[in-house]
Amino acid sequence: MFLKSENRLILASTSLYRRQLLKRLGVRFSVAAPATDETPLPGESPHALVKRLARAKAAAIAQSNPDAWVIGSDQAAVRGRAILGKPLNRSGCVEQLRASSGRRVRFLTAVCLIRSRQPKPLEAIDTTWVNFRELDDDSIERYVDTEKPFDCAGGFKSEGLGITLFESIESRDPTALIGLPLIAVSQLLRTAGFTLP
Repeated sequence: MFLKSENRLILASTSLYRRQLLKRLGVRFSVAAPATDETPLPGESPHALVKRLARAKAAAIAQSNPDAWVIGSDQAAVRGRAILGKPLNRSGCVEQLRASSGRRVRFLTAVCLIRSRQPKPLEAIDTTWVNFRELDDDSIERYVDTEKPFDCAGGFKSEGLGITLFESIESRDPTALIGLPLIAVSQLLRTAGFTLP
């Protein structure tokens, strides 16, 4: 069941997690893969990085789809001053979780809604704090071997067994940690003229 809307919507992402989240809003959308270099710029803050990349992803798809609204999103995990990328493999994942044990990690999730003929993008950034419990090596390795979260910033899936690694999560939007802040997305879509409940 889809909610009515006269606007065409494209999700500029190949992330299965973001696709599943956006489906929850009941709007029709298609998916396109943006070719975006995600390398941080020299001296770029995590906040500036996620905002720039969310906008770049949306803009890359909007160029060839001028009548569509395009959603781009990006997330960074920040521990202290270090930006944590996707671990990509088992050893990287174990190392990220070992370094996060007993610590507080900030997740910044940016979203940008663009249409080429609109003068200004619609944007939002959500901040989520994850407080990790003290993790021993056996717990970390069991978790990594079970869930294999190699494509997730921070090395866990909060929507899965990753939730067992935490003492607490502080967030205004629980979907942001998974990769797409639906409260902010809903607000941006309504501003753009989409009909949501």
